[in-house]
Formats: sequence, C-alpha cells, structure tokens
Amino acid sequence: MKVLFTTSRGLFQQQLAEAAIPAGIEVEFIRDPTKDQVSDRLRNYDVLISERAGVIDASVLNSAPNLKLIQRLGSYTADIDLHAAKSAGIPVCSMPVRGCVNVAEHMVWQMLSMSRRAREQMEIVVQAKDFGGQSKRSDEDTFAYNWSGRKNLKGLQDALVGILGFGEIGIELARRLRGFECRVLYNKRTRLPEQAERELAITYNEPDLLVSQCDFLVTLLPYSKATDCSINARMFNMMPRGSFLAHCGGSGTVDEDALIAALRAGHLGGAALDTYTFEPMRPNDPLVELARDPMANLFLTPHTAAGAGASKRVGRAEDFDNIVALAANAPLIHRVV
Repeated sequence: MKVLFTTSRGLFQQQLAEAAIPAGIEVEFIRDPTKDQVSDRLRNYDVLISERAGVIDASVLNSAPNLKLIQRLGSYTADIDLHAAKSAGIPVCSMPVRGCVNVAEHMVWQMLSMSRRAREQMEIVVQAKDFGGQSKRSDEDTFAYNWSGRKNLKGLQDALVGILGFGEIGIELARRLRGFECRVLYNKRTRLPEQAERELAITYNEPDLLVSQCDFLVTLLPYSKATDCSINARMFNMMPRGSFLAHCGGSGTVDEDALIAALRAGHLGGAALDTYTFEPMRPNDPLVELARDPMANLFLTPHTAAGAGASKRVGRAEDFDNIVALAANAPLIHRVV
C-alpha cells in the first residue's frame, strides 16, 4: 500500500508520524506542496493523507487512477471536492486530531479561568481571612454570597473572541465556543470559503480590526521568523482595556516583556500561556515572578495543552488506522463520503 502524506508541519512531527507507520505501508512525506505537485505525485499512490488542509479537487482526483482513499487528518474538509470524490468512488475520511481537540479544550479552560479570576478566588478561600462577618452554618436561607467582595467576575456568554492563526485548533475551538454563544472573529493567511464560515459561525477580520475589538484574543500563530515576538506591545495597546490574552501558539511568538508590562499597567485583564520564549521555563523567568502573585490573573502551564508528551507517538498511529482498515477490507471510521 503506497501512501502520499502531504503536510505543513515540521520535521519533528513528520518523524513522529513516520515512527508510527504500520508494516506493509510505504509512505512519502511532502511538505507544503502545490496542487500541481500533488497531482504529479499522486498518480503512483493508493492513498492520499492530507494533514489539516490542502485543495483536493476534481483535477487532482483525475490524475490519480489508483487512488482508493483520501484521509484528511483534521475535521476541515471544505477544501476537498466531496462530490467529485463520490463520483469517482473514492472514500473520504476526516480524522479528528486528538492533540488539536485537547488544545481547544485547554483554551476554553484558559478563558474561563481568566474571566472568573480563578486563582484570585481560590487564594481568597485558602487564606481563610476574617471578612468581618460571623461564619454561620448554611441552610436554605442562611448563606453569604460573595463574602469577600470579589469584583470583575465575567464569563464567556456573548463574549467577542478573536482568533489569530485559524487552523485545525481554531476550528475545534470555534465549535466549542458556540455552546457559550460567543461571537467569533478569525484571521488566517487564506480566508475560508463562505460556506465554512457559516458552518462554524465565524467572521473574517483583518488582524488589527480583530485585535482592537475582542474581549478575548486567542493567539495560535505558528513560529516563524515573521511571527517571532509578533504578539507585542503594539498589539497589546490595541486590545480593549481589561481584555484577555489566551496563547497556545508557537513558542517564541509572544513578546513576554511587553505582556508583563501590559499586565502590570492594568491594561490587560489577564493572560494565560502554554508556550514560551525559553523552554523549559527558567526558574527566575519574569513571567514566573509575576505569576507568583495570584492577583495578577496570569495562568502558566508547562506546554501541555495538547496532552501528555508520552502520548504523541501513540497518537500518530491513528493517522494510519484507516489505511490498515482499507488493506484488511474492514469498515472505515470517520467517513465523510
């Protein structure tokens, strides 16, 4: 079974996928190919694995006389011509990426934790301070709502969320935010088709407009020379006063000194980060120093939003589950067409 594996991801992730290839399957990886390059290569392959994105239309399918399966890694299929695939008798499967789902869930937790000032509230309880009132046994009519006088406790309902870097994680996040009735703006290099925007209930905005109006700024930009420290003071100054930053994008894309300054000045209401300029985190890192103050409303996690690192290699085995099923003439999972 010969497989062409198209991806936009770097060598590390390709190596993890390569290590999970089952016996009897021959795989060629190609990074960021054009549609013409896919068409030229695909004529000699049985399966196309497309990781997260990449146009697969009738012209591509016409160049692949031996193609028996299109496996999309991720839940986005708007760039696949499903009608053409069905007409050609080629199954299409959409495999959710477990790590992306984990990150999306983590970002919902980040936003809820910031908006509810979770660390501050827990600190108030564990300090067990005397707030000037006698503690009484609670019952139906006896309780002390907000006995510590907390302020600025918000939520996600009706919040305006802006997502910079809208890939597979952004798609999974947008789906989860619909349950909170959030309004979601997004930006990516190539705008999604209108049908995909309608299905996800999202609105395209240019970056500056998006940043300047959102209650929560979600940053998912991958690292590159262009994005190095691009989440910076200019961006923070454009954000509405009291808004929040949730970051699970590439390590090194946030100007952490500028973020600390924005938090200390009270311009930002809080921040939550899972990736950093220096990893592992330095014990004397300025972000760590600030996070020791629970009132700073700063949440730091050790680059674990996608789950435990030990599961990554196991998780990549799922990339090939349907190829194994195809070879065994077994039912395909997550089939779209």
